[in-house]
Amino acid sequence: MSGLENRLFSLLRSDSYLTPFSDQIRHRLENIEQTEQRLTEGKKNLSDFASGHEYFGLHFRKGKWVFREWAPNATSICLIGDMSSWQESREFELKKINDYGVWEIHLTADKLKHGDLYRLHIHWPDGEGDRIPAYARRVVQDPKTLIFNAEVWKPSQPYFWKEHNFKRPKEPPIIYEAHIGMSQEEEKIGTFQEFTRNILPRIINAGYNTLQLMAIQEHPYYGSFGYQVSSFFAPSSRYGTPEDLKHLIDTAHAKGLSVFMDLIHSHSVSNEVEGLSRFDGTMFQYFHSGPRGIHSAWDSRVFDYSKPQVLHFLLSNCRYWLDEFHFDGFRFDGVTSMIYLEHGLKRVFTSYHDYFDGSLDEDALTYLALANRVIHHVRPDSITIAEDVSGMPGLAVSQSMGGFGFDYRFAMGVPDYWIQLINDYKDEDWPIGHLWFELTNRRKDEKTISYAESHDQALVGDQTLIFRLIGQDMYHHMALDDDNAKVARGIAMHKMIRLITLGTASNGYLNFMGNEFGHPDWIDFPREGNNWSFKHARRQWHLADDANLKYHLLSLFDRDMIELAKTNHLLETNSPQLLHEDSTNKIIIFKRTNLIFAFNFNPHQSFTDYRFEAPPGKYKMILDSDDPKYGGYGRLDPQQAHFTIFDKTEVKSQNMLSLYMPARSAFTLKQN
Repeated sequence: MSGLENRLFSLLRSDSYLTPFSDQIRHRLENIEQTEQRLTEGKKNLSDFASGHEYFGLHFRKGKWVFREWAPNATSICLIGDMSSWQESREFELKKINDYGVWEIHLTADKLKHGDLYRLHIHWPDGEGDRIPAYARRVVQDPKTLIFNAEVWKPSQPYFWKEHNFKRPKEPPIIYEAHIGMSQEEEKIGTFQEFTRNILPRIINAGYNTLQLMAIQEHPYYGSFGYQVSSFFAPSSRYGTPEDLKHLIDTAHAKGLSVFMDLIHSHSVSNEVEGLSRFDGTMFQYFHSGPRGIHSAWDSRVFDYSKPQVLHFLLSNCRYWLDEFHFDGFRFDGVTSMIYLEHGLKRVFTSYHDYFDGSLDEDALTYLALANRVIHHVRPDSITIAEDVSGMPGLAVSQSMGGFGFDYRFAMGVPDYWIQLINDYKDEDWPIGHLWFELTNRRKDEKTISYAESHDQALVGDQTLIFRLIGQDMYHHMALDDDNAKVARGIAMHKMIRLITLGTASNGYLNFMGNEFGHPDWIDFPREGNNWSFKHARRQWHLADDANLKYHLLSLFDRDMIELAKTNHLLETNSPQLLHEDSTNKIIIFKRTNLIFAFNFNPHQSFTDYRFEAPPGKYKMILDSDDPKYGGYGRLDPQQAHFTIFDKTEVKSQNMLSLYMPARSAFTLKQN
């Protein structure tokens, strides 16, 4: 049996429902192998192929400058900028060096200097235009004219890595998702330096082991949240210099913190001067031609993943961020949009037939498999995460087992279900059985990362969980001595939601910056509609730091909850085991490792002598959401030991725990 057939057999063995589609799966696996062979021609490995960033763009080599660009439809290309007084000059004309459309120029060292601004001026058969080089590593915006240009970046002292050989710890990722620009208290754009100085210590003290950075790749419109990328190889200069970003990552590594990057390869901004659209005068250089090349919902361009040059560009981009900035992994954004021809819009994936009905962009799926090969070859300890809402089988299965190589996928249905519960049901009507199903509904052969809310749930037009629970009362009744009923409900449920999400998570957990303490405001970036205000594009850390406000109680609970998960290796174990479900009384009790998690979602009724079957032994409470230090009412004795009771009846014999379960609270017991 061939290697490919072995992989196919492994995938079908792990999920027999895929058997009717074995021919289509085989075809997809064959396409991956054939594409890699076509790219490498059997002469190099794929990681070596993914080194376009060392060939294209501007480089200083052997005492001279060399610049290369791929523009097959161009008839002439000239560097323009500070060095040419922004005029075309024969001295800075590129030469076309092959039939594939590669252009090149060599310049002596004195022709360019650190800090020079430049662009390309490209002519094509029916027009001309300025363009930012596709592989530009440094792009800056003039604060007055708002015009973007590439910048020669050759600092006199290259960054010296202190943690050069950092290896990501093998523990499951507990992720703190953050946005550099909106991370500061002031109404402005935050910087890498400020994040390193002010925010990294908070993340470390909170116990998270992984930092996931959003909006790193350069994007012309700040309000796009970083998802409309123009320069794929340039860290956004609005936050500082490349060295500042390297120092941030280096500092995180020194504290044992892994750093992931939100990687945008699902589409590209439609801008033409700043972006890749119509780069050489054609609409189809990097993207599909015609309607397929336009993402109408996002007003952006869609990559043509069948083109070797596009694969070269994107695979090199993966390697570049690993090589140059020492990132430890990637969250691939918009995977659903990538792999379906209609981008998965307005589709509900309810059947396996939905994955094999001809709606798949197999070239995109092939690219993702190849990207995972490159990333894991360059950094075997790295992690890749797929943001996919469709549930595509095999996406987060290793390629040796017939999958496409992601290490994790997001459990994107969980936050959506929390919103549905809060919006559509009264507290006393929550369908507890269905809640348990949604929290634990995942493919057994894939690792997932769960979260109660991410940045998506906090954007303008939406609301954070805490605001859905409390509403406007947050602005007036969060003082410690203010016993407001809506605030009490919101704080109690916020803790319970986060604890049960973490407790039932498969192999990873994520929190968005500030949500751990119930940040009160939505996210609204500066735009014309809000008079370009930064009021809601920041984080109000003083709320969590103020001992007279209840925010710091939520922050403390989150810290202790994360510590519980890490200390007890919660996410390294098998899935949680349901011990007891009581839909009438709104109770869920489950076991994981040697811990028992007990939740009483009943808004009004507490239960004394509540009995359920449990493994025999002695238990002690190690976390109580009702503890006064977390803003609770202290209805449980933290020192009390709980012993199972052997209950023998005519029907069966069983070991039982008998507990007092206060209304709207949760606690964790550890077996001694």
